[in-house]
Amino acid sequence: MTAIPRLYHFSEDPGIAVFAPRSPIERPEVEPLVWAVDEAHAWTYLFPRDCPRILLWPLPATTPADRQRWLGRGGEGRVACVEWAWLERLHSIAVYRYQFPPTGFEPAPGEDADWMYVSREPVSPLAVDPVGDLVQALRVAGVELRLMPSLAPLRDAWDSTMHVSGIRLRNAIGWPSA
Repeated sequence: MTAIPRLYHFSEDPGIAVFAPRSPIERPEVEPLVWAVDEAHAWTYLFPRDCPRILLWPLPATTPADRQRWLGRGGEGRVACVEWAWLERLHSIAVYRYQFPPTGFEPAPGEDADWMYVSREPVSPLAVDPVGDLVQALRVAGVELRLMPSLAPLRDAWDSTMHVSGIRLRNAIGWPSA
């Protein structure tokens, strides 16, 4: 059995003593869970909670053409695409990183099971730390931040051989409704 890595949860609330399992507000049919992200992918949550973003990184099967198209020259690294309207909030909104104990967590079901973890039981954090300036935190994590007027032109990213995650896209300018 593979050891579970360090696990984190990010929040704008610095005072959460216990994380209770819950269903997403917009998807009440989903089983109530406590969600966590592994240390290697913690950068995917270095954003204000409601910030729409598209995150891209290469996979072993990513083609050279997709590396060039989505990552540019060199074709390595990780990219976070965010709308310009969120830039000031990236500098000013306080986000806190909660560290969770690995016990009680299991890989999340689905395609992101290798970096997202869930618990069906309440979780008390081991520690909570302020992240600070999120743009700086992304830079330190080696993430290229791309600012765009709208994320809508990136809709076809999911047709590539890259890993593509879209978070809070319902808040993106011009994003089609589900």
